[in-house]
Amino acid sequence: MMTQSKRRPWLLAENNYADLRDADIEVAVIPLGATEPHNLHLPYGTDVYEATELATRIGEQSYTAGAKVRVLPTIPFGVQTNMRKLPLAINVNPATLDLFLTDVVHSLIGSNVKKILLFNSHGGNDFKPLLRTLAGQDIQLFLCDWFRLVNDVYDSIFDHPEDHAGEMETSFMLAHFPHLVAQNADGTLTADDGDVRANRFEAINKGWIQITRQWDLLTTNCGSGNPHQSTVEKGHQVTKVVVDRVADFIVDLSDSELDAEFPF
Repeated sequence: MMTQSKRRPWLLAENNYADLRDADIEVAVIPLGATEPHNLHLPYGTDVYEATELATRIGEQSYTAGAKVRVLPTIPFGVQTNMRKLPLAINVNPATLDLFLTDVVHSLIGSNVKKILLFNSHGGNDFKPLLRTLAGQDIQLFLCDWFRLVNDVYDSIFDHPEDHAGEMETSFMLAHFPHLVAQNADGTLTADDGDVRANRFEAINKGWIQITRQWDLLTTNCGSGNPHQSTVEKGHQVTKVVVDRVADFIVDLSDSELDAEFPF
């Protein structure tokens, strides 16, 4: 039987009815991941592990600082339309995911929780259209793609650019879930170098024109970005940046009145 001291009150899933019956909750955090291949060395649940670990740490740090916050269970599936040819990449179409999240948001509104943060760990998820769809209602929806939050400090931590299963994601997993990172007997990663193919159109390679990248053609083993200089220390460094920045935001958000001029 779980004792009171071991329950984490910032996690909705660990609360009971007595905890929440009369609770004053100002902020809800919805972590979002995906189930997809990550090169040869990281698990399919990498985005789920990232979202859950970071959101749990953010919840603890902000709750301890006084925020009235609850972190919801992580949604484990995301948009994988460009991985249809890869085994067990579990796809939820964008419109379906938006409808699902709208229902979740309405459930929170029904419990008088109107400040909601989508904490996203999957690059294939694009929730800006959902923010626009729900704008103007008696709520405020926020979006954090945590992997973009660190852009200004990325080069001071990592040596190679990150896209998918590269140095940042691998460092994070080495720091928090090392038993899930596949390594050779000598300690090197089982991964390839994360090279990607150039497109035949210069305009796409230059970024002038955009497409949805087909990952079975783009990559060798669904890895984009060189992971081989990943370290535990780099994983802890990037974790601290994300947790500190988002936890500070949640504390401020919890304290802010949802008035007619919010968030200005």
